[in-house]
Amino acid sequence: MHKTIAVLGLAAALALGVSSVALAAGEKVSVITPYLAATATGEMIEAFKAKAAEYQWTVDVVDTAGDMGAFASRVEDATTSGANAIVLVSVDPAQIQDQVDKAKAASIPVVTIDGAKNAATALNVTSDNYVLGETMTKFLFEQLGGKGNIVRFFHSAHPGVHQREIALDDALKANAEIKQVGEHYVQVPGQIDDSRSAMDALLLANPGDGAINAVWAAWDEPGIGANLAIEAAGRKGIIIAGIDGNPQAIELIKGCTAYVGTVRQGFGEMANIAADQLNAILAGGPPEKDELFAPVELITRDSLGVTCN
Repeated sequence: MHKTIAVLGLAAALALGVSSVALAAGEKVSVITPYLAATATGEMIEAFKAKAAEYQWTVDVVDTAGDMGAFASRVEDATTSGANAIVLVSVDPAQIQDQVDKAKAASIPVVTIDGAKNAATALNVTSDNYVLGETMTKFLFEQLGGKGNIVRFFHSAHPGVHQREIALDDALKANAEIKQVGEHYVQVPGQIDDSRSAMDALLLANPGDGAINAVWAAWDEPGIGANLAIEAAGRKGIIIAGIDGNPQAIELIKGCTAYVGTVRQGFGEMANIAADQLNAILAGGPPEKDELFAPVELITRDSLGVTCN
C-alpha cells in the first residue's frame, strides 16, 4: 500500500498539488454486502464507487442476496485474494467476527458503512441510529396525538435497525396510551412484498376502525409494502412513518397516502466519508475516529410544502 503521504483527504491533497495517484491509486477494494437489493444499500455503494474512482481504486462489489453464510465466505475470499481493503455495507461485523479478525491479522483494513463499531475494524460510518429511531417515533406519536395502536416492522439482524427498535421500546415505555398490537420481522431481500403480505395478515387479525392506527417501519421498504396492503384493503385512519428517505416513500408522502413521514439518512455522505477516511488509512495514517456519523433530516408533508385535504 502507498504510504508516501500523511493523512489527507482528496480535496486537501489536491490543494497541495498532490495527485490522488500519489495517495493510494491502484488499490484493490472489496465491497461486500448481503443487501444490495435494498435501495439505501445500493445508494451507498454507488456513491462509494464514485468516490473510489476519484482515488483511482479498483472496486469489486459482491452481493450475497441475504445469505450470511455466503457473506462470511466472500469476506474470507477477499482476505486471501489480495484485497488492500474490505468495505462491509449494512452489516454488523460481529456477525462474521472470525473473518474480520482474519482480515485484521492480515493487515487488511476493514471499514463498515451503515454498520457497527468493532475492535477488529478500522472505522464505521453511519447515522446515529438511536437518534433516527427517536426522531421518527416522536413524529409518529405526535401525529397520533399520543394515543393509539401501532404495529412494528423490524429486522434486528441489522445493527442500525436494532438501535431504532430500542428507541421505539423506550418511547413505548414513556407513552402508556400508545400500544403495540402486532409486529413483523421483515425478510430481506424481498422486503416490500414480504411486508405487504404481513400487513395483509395484520389487518385481518385487527379488523375495525381504530384497531390499528399506525405502522412503525424501521426503514422505508416495509412501510411501502404496508401502504400497498392498506390501500388494497381500503382501510382508513392508519398512518405510516419510516426511515431512510427512500424516493418512493417521499413520493407517497407527497401523494397524500397513509405515508406521512420518513427520516432521511445521508447515505451519499456516509460513503464519501468512508472513502476519504479509507484513503487516509491506505496512506498510512489513522482515521479521524473509529466511528463517524452523517447528518439526518425529518421529511414530512410540512417540510415538502404539501397540503392534503
